[in-house]
Amino acid sequence: MKVLILSASTGEGHNSSGKAILEAMLQQGIDAEMKDLIAIVSEKASRRVSKTYVKSTEGHNVFSKIYAFAQWVSANLNQGRRSPIYLLNSIYWRKIYRFIEAGHYDAVISVHLFAAEVLTAVKRRGKLRIPAFFVMTDYTLHAFLNDTDLDYYIIPHEDLIPLYVSQGFKFDHIFPIGIPVDTEKFTNRQPKPEARQQVAEQLGFKLKANEGNWYLVMSGSMGFGNMSGLMREFIKRIGKNDRVICVCGRNERNLRTVQRDFAKEGRVVPVGYTDKVSLLMDACDVVLSKPGGITTTETIIKNIPLIHTAPIPGIESENAEFCHERNMSFHSNKPVEQVEAAIRLATDQEAREAMLESQRRNSEPQTCKFIIDLVVHTLEDRAQKEE
Repeated sequence: MKVLILSASTGEGHNSSGKAILEAMLQQGIDAEMKDLIAIVSEKASRRVSKTYVKSTEGHNVFSKIYAFAQWVSANLNQGRRSPIYLLNSIYWRKIYRFIEAGHYDAVISVHLFAAEVLTAVKRRGKLRIPAFFVMTDYTLHAFLNDTDLDYYIIPHEDLIPLYVSQGFKFDHIFPIGIPVDTEKFTNRQPKPEARQQVAEQLGFKLKANEGNWYLVMSGSMGFGNMSGLMREFIKRIGKNDRVICVCGRNERNLRTVQRDFAKEGRVVPVGYTDKVSLLMDACDVVLSKPGGITTTETIIKNIPLIHTAPIPGIESENAEFCHERNMSFHSNKPVEQVEAAIRLATDQEAREAMLESQRRNSEPQTCKFIIDLVVHTLEDRAQKEE
């Protein structure tokens, strides 16, 4: 069995999910590989798309307008009409078809809308002879996803099934088995004292004799949001032995600002882009993060109290709403309320346990395993029918 996983370079979330599936498959001895959809067409185009995405998220207004327009177009398309996004992605269907044929793949998994659309274009031309799966990495339904026509749709939660069915997806093609994350990293937790010792050593600071609560603040891989403003609210309210680990991602401007503004404040620990998120989570008492689907799921699987900060308008707003309604997280756009909720979840055992129980009840840590089982079963079933 040989499986192709397709993603696209618009943030790290889709890639993280794809890599989680890839690693799980490789561990089970399955021949699998992951490719950037747009890079197959053109490496230059892939870099351009990535830069355009980063620029679009730098201001609330720009991205909010783009997403609102996408939703309006999707809602107002006449039945049978294809969206501009679908038409754009379908242009390069031949290159993707030839890549799949040349690779002799048995199944293809899309973790990005663009990939789902171009695979749909291949399928509608009668050229896609292998089963195609779509993995939803947010707690909602993407605008334009109803353009697509793949074999199976893997979604985060059973409460989303009515939404998908209302948009024309077949009930028996929907599998509410969660969002895939790195199972090894996020289903296991180090003891907090050991994790804190490692973090202190790696980030170059000394642990205090009586360490208080640790708060992990993350702005996503692209470093979205006003980190310094949030740090100021923390400094007003936390204890002298508490710490705030501030991860600014690849946003060097944000990192420099936090370093400058809090150079003499030992309770604030600025961090740039890091691949040690799992370790940082193990060391902390509460996580504050913008509501990206992957980071949200990683935190929930780790079973750590979660505060959703201001989202990139659009899908992340829907992620925050979905989780807040089920007490899987607390969401507010106001830094004062975010900090107050974080302190409450760090110190109020009853409130903390209520959220942790809700997270356990609404999450699935074995999503990668279930995806593999679904792919294997689908291929076995097809082979039997062809005999």
